[in-house]
Amino acid sequence: MRFVFLFSAWLLSFGVLAAPGEVATLDRSTWPEQLGNPTLFDVASRAEILMFAHVLLTSEALDEPALAQRLGLRTVNMASVNHVRQRLWQRLLSNYNFAQQSCDQDASFCFLVEDLPTLREQAAKFQIGEDSYYIKWAEPSRLFHAQYLDEQLRKAALFPQTSSEVDRFGDFERNGDEMHDRLFLLTFDSGANAMPDNTTWVTEYLRKSNLSGTFFVLGKDIQARLAERSVASLQSTYSMQCVGVQGWEFRSHSHWQDWQDSIRRSVELVKNKLPENYVPLFRPPDGQRRSDAEGFFKSQGVRVALWDIDAQDGAGKLKATQSAQRVLTLMLLWRHGVINFNVKQDGVKTALPWLITQTAQSGIGWEDCQSGFQ
Repeated sequence: MRFVFLFSAWLLSFGVLAAPGEVATLDRSTWPEQLGNPTLFDVASRAEILMFAHVLLTSEALDEPALAQRLGLRTVNMASVNHVRQRLWQRLLSNYNFAQQSCDQDASFCFLVEDLPTLREQAAKFQIGEDSYYIKWAEPSRLFHAQYLDEQLRKAALFPQTSSEVDRFGDFERNGDEMHDRLFLLTFDSGANAMPDNTTWVTEYLRKSNLSGTFFVLGKDIQARLAERSVASLQSTYSMQCVGVQGWEFRSHSHWQDWQDSIRRSVELVKNKLPENYVPLFRPPDGQRRSDAEGFFKSQGVRVALWDIDAQDGAGKLKATQSAQRVLTLMLLWRHGVINFNVKQDGVKTALPWLITQTAQSGIGWEDCQSGFQ
């Protein structure tokens, strides 16, 4: 049994962090163990949960002007920030309760947590001793979670004026919160786009691995594909996979006058050409959609498909290995959810196999795409 030692010398300022907008990633080699069985997955999960909870608690000491400065914003919607913080705390508590069920097999990072007050109490004093087995992980993890929290709080501070995946507008939207512990759904944005496109490679890899994913496509890209090749070819590409829509073109659906037509046209095309693969899901580009759209989506029988684990692999923000390690760290933190890759980026051909290999013995499961957003 290894114990986590506390020490009082760790007084690093919450303010000494990266500039707003820097994307969080964590070198998983700083963690001293492989995720070779479900118990070791839980050990790593408890560690990431406690570290994020520590950073989240520390952030609550910032008043509104300090938070705005921290996030690089002029104004902050504190009601939205507080709502997101509350939801984060509830999920952390739920996740820690799941993660501590294996404490009789390995007591590392096991503390008495019975409710939210005791979780906050443990988060307040959570620090890693210099002689700990996990000391090489501690500071890189703290930096990761501080940067990742900044990402979430910045989106919360702008919500709902600038909509994103950080929060939902109603039950017609899904983001992975409802999934069972240890279950994850693979999703891919920008499928079937013009070159470069890795859709064929990814779908073949998934089929060989007995996995499925949900691919979100633009109507205009499917139309362009059909002008070049047969319907049968497109159907073969997406065999055993699911296809939802991102609209007719990749642009914000929050202020676009023709947003309803964009979705209707895309749904009609995909439903007609890929009837075996179509799922009634709309993924808003960049997460931007209208707050008053519930009636429209319900009339169309379509759900908004958000995500809660973002690879941040679009536009080359992270290298493939960094993106994969970010996803794995967030899988340990959130323990279930919807993973969002960008199939345009070549990095997906490195990140996805690495992720599948790293978690092969960890006791997690991959949700079937047909039931992922139910």
